[in-house]
Amino acid sequence: MQDLPEDLSALVDEYGRHLRLGRNRSAHTVRAYVGDARSLLGHLYARSSDSAVGELDLALLRSWLAAESAKGAARTTVARRASSARTFTAWLTETGRLAVDPGRRLGSPSSHRVLPSVLGTGQAVEAMEAARSGASQQDPMALRDRLIVELLYSTGIRVGELCGLDIEDVDRERRLVRVLGKGNKERAAPFGGPAEEAVDGWLRFGRPAFAVAESGRALLLGRRGRRLDQRQARTVVHEVVSAIPGAPDLGPHGLRHSAATHLLEGGADLRVVQELLGHASMATTQLYTHVSIERLKSVHDQAHPRA
Repeated sequence: MQDLPEDLSALVDEYGRHLRLGRNRSAHTVRAYVGDARSLLGHLYARSSDSAVGELDLALLRSWLAAESAKGAARTTVARRASSARTFTAWLTETGRLAVDPGRRLGSPSSHRVLPSVLGTGQAVEAMEAARSGASQQDPMALRDRLIVELLYSTGIRVGELCGLDIEDVDRERRLVRVLGKGNKERAAPFGGPAEEAVDGWLRFGRPAFAVAESGRALLLGRRGRRLDQRQARTVVHEVVSAIPGAPDLGPHGLRHSAATHLLEGGADLRVVQELLGHASMATTQLYTHVSIERLKSVHDQAHPRA
């Protein structure tokens, strides 16, 4: 990526602080939006080294998105960058750097929503049983891995939320975990008996084997005793699920998708699932109803004599 002149680089830094402190966006969102702003300004600067922020217009925004698309960015990525650009130009307008906000007229390419891969109910049970069997000898690593998959599937929480859990976030008496989700919104997610058993085994026989001074109150620990990294959690899920015959290749988010789908198939109310998953929009949760319908159609096609 092209280096920006000092004034533009300082502008991007200020924008990042606004997102982080003024808008309370997550670190992941700030990184993505700041990267997009830097890329957009780099596109402007490449046109002419004398370019100023005030020259940002609709034509340049469209030119930047076209360049990103030409580099091979997926439609969903281009759509996200268009949204990011609108946030950036709105901020530039609010702070007086732009007289008129060109982002208000910037459209987004329609992104085709892809139905997420999910485990069948039997496959999910098989995966959880495999993890339980592996932990039966009370090996500390196996106990931890069992807890990872059990909590992800039982509660439907995000992998970042899982790794951020402290011991006191688990209410074992009421079988609830308190998680800090997107936008620093706290919610409670219930878990079942098998997950409770996994929590108990990990805290009694697993965690003490890993704990060091740097562990703090983190619930899940890596091999060196520090808070579990999201990449480690993803590796664990891939390994557990890949051992199940016929199961799709899933990571932690796939277990979240599976949990939501199985809840709806079991008769759970859509709004309850929205609350459990911490979705800000009902439209996001409704995606899982389409997954359930697709599965229903598949079963019908295979089993109904008039299909």
